[in-house]
Amino acid sequence: MNYQKLDSSLAMALNNVQNPEEASLVVFIHTEKDLDSTASSFLENLGVSNTTSGTGVFTATLSPNAISQLSEQPWVKQIKSSQNMRLLPPKFGMGNMGA
Repeated sequence: MNYQKLDSSLAMALNNVQNPEEASLVVFIHTEKDLDSTASSFLENLGVSNTTSGTGVFTATLSPNAISQLSEQPWVKQIKSSQNMRLLPPKFGMGNMGA
């Protein structure tokens, strides 16, 4: 696994996974913008859709083993954890910024 391509929260999450074969980690995959057919097929085999969009950023739910394989690909720039966001209570909302 190429840990240089993983953000710190994903690296920590990988340590807490019980089953390395279970697709349980939601990630953002940052790649080169123009993927060749081999790279697109690789992503599609992992369950990533819209690999020909040309955006260079994809979302997927992957297993630690899949993340390891993906991190070794030269066209992958970075893999980031997609953390669940939660709404803040109203006192932290935008309406109180100047108060």
